[in-house]
Parts: sequence; C-alpha cells; structure tokens
Amino acid sequence: QVQLVESGGGLVQPGGSLRLSCAASGIIFSIYRMGWYCQVPGKQRELVATITSGGNTNYANSVKGRFTISRNNAKNTVYLQMNSLKPEDTAVYYCNAFSTQERSDYWGQGTQVTVSS
Repeated sequence: QVQLVESGGGLVQPGGSLRLSCAASGIIFSIYRMGWYCQVPGKQRELVATITSGGNTNYANSVKGRFTISRNNAKNTVYLQMNSLKPEDTAVYYCNAFSTQERSDYWGQGTQVTVSS
C-alpha cells in the first residue's frame, strides 16, 4: 500500500537545475520526516536533505546553498530543488519517509541524476 513515487531526474549540464518530486501514498504524510538521499555505485547511501513534519530542514554540507527541500502536506509530496548542479552531484537519488511514531522507514525506487557536459 505504501508508495513513494519519484519524478524529475535526468541529465543536466553543470550549473543547471533540476527539481525532484516524491509523491507519497499509504502513509500519514504529515507526521513523517521526509528526506532525500543519494547513492553512487560502490558507496553507501548518503543524506542529502531532510525536512521534519514541522518544516525544519537539514542539509549535507556539500549541497547547502544549492539545494532546497520542501514539502506540501496537502499534496503528500516532498521536493528537492537542485540548483548550480555539479558533476559530483551525479548519483541515484532516493526519497525517504521516516516515522518513529509509526515505526516505519520507507524508500522510493530511486531516480538517476546525471550532471555532465
């Protein structure tokens, strides 16, 4: 029943922008901490950004000032606005939903972001 459906990934040039979306269903979206994580083959999945149910945000140092996470509880959707993209941002990006109350931790399917000239 639980689904995290991602969209917005693709190929962009360095300095370009991309907006990732993750639409959640099957959960009480408003009580979940939502997040974006990235993973490169052969490496562990890493935090990109999180946003709490109250709207507090946290970012990896490497993306501060360039990426913005936001959520629209009415749409059960979390976004990642990615600006000033660098080749080092190339990775698979995963949407995450976490709740202590629900004792749940869900992941999206992952979407490829490639930054290359």
